[in-house]
Amino acid sequence: MTLYINCCVRKESRTNKLARAVLQKLGGNFAERKLYEENLKPLDKETLKKRTALIESGDYSDRMFEYAKQFASADTIVIAAPYWDLSFPAVLKTYFENIYITGIVSEYDENGLPRGLCRAKELYYVTTAGGPYDPTYSYGYVESLAKHFFGIPTTHLVKAEMLDITGNDAEEILKQEIEKWA
Repeated sequence: MTLYINCCVRKESRTNKLARAVLQKLGGNFAERKLYEENLKPLDKETLKKRTALIESGDYSDRMFEYAKQFASADTIVIAAPYWDLSFPAVLKTYFENIYITGIVSEYDENGLPRGLCRAKELYYVTTAGGPYDPTYSYGYVESLAKHFFGIPTTHLVKAEMLDITGNDAEEILKQEIEKWA
């Protein structure tokens, strides 16, 4: 199963259009999480206390682990996250905070080093940018999480950039990127 993590808030999102081309190329069969429609909240004192107690007891039956279980069991991950303010939307960080569950997506070895438990072999990070794209604090962050903490060995950056630069034809740039996946 391919898991599509959709961080696009706009109805006519260019990032979503590009991601859907990738999803079609991957077979078109996927489960979608529209993060802006989920009731995701950053962890707080009470949630952390509850989560820690459940993890320590080995009880992963609580609904709070639903996102982590889905992420860990996916064969392929596609994340669509527009490039906002030199990074990705905050809802994606909140999602990562909610899925990083020891015993589901990772574990720690005898030396205290993380070892990923996710089934996925590939993660596609799809983004669009109005100007030049710098992957340092968006794709770079996600790539590091995937490889070093989730156990996903291969990541791909799919991007369309310079879309809002005066004189550029945004639709043509996006079309060219989409056609690479047709």
